[in-house]
Formats: sequence, structure tokens, C-alpha cells
Amino acid sequence: MLSIEVIEDAIQQLPEPELAELQRWFSEFYSNIWDKQIERDAQAGKLDTLADEALAEYQSGLVTEL
Repeated sequence: MLSIEVIEDAIQQLPEPELAELQRWFSEFYSNIWDKQIERDAQAGKLDTLADEALAEYQSGLVTEL
């Protein structure tokens, strides 16, 4: 496995078009990781309190429509 330092050095040597492609790829890659974490948290009930608070505020009229 490559070290972070080797990866950083390689990234710094990329021409701009390839750097833009790497940024696009990494953004999509990291978004997928984040989505999976949110899904696991939701299934584990870790977001229930936040959802309950949001519903309570909505039902009490403490929200502003966009």
C-alpha cells in the first residue's frame, strides 16, 4: 500500500486536467462513503432523536417554508 506522502507527491505532479478528474472522482467516492455511513446510522437508530425533534418543530409550526 502506498503511503500518504507518496500519494500527495503524485497528486502534486498531476497536470490540471487530471487533477480535475481526480477531484471529481474523489468527490463521488467520498459522497458514496458518506451516504453509506448515514444509511448505517439511520438503520441503527442514531438519527431518531434528530428526526423526532424535526417532526416536533414542524408539527408545532416552528418552521419556515422555503
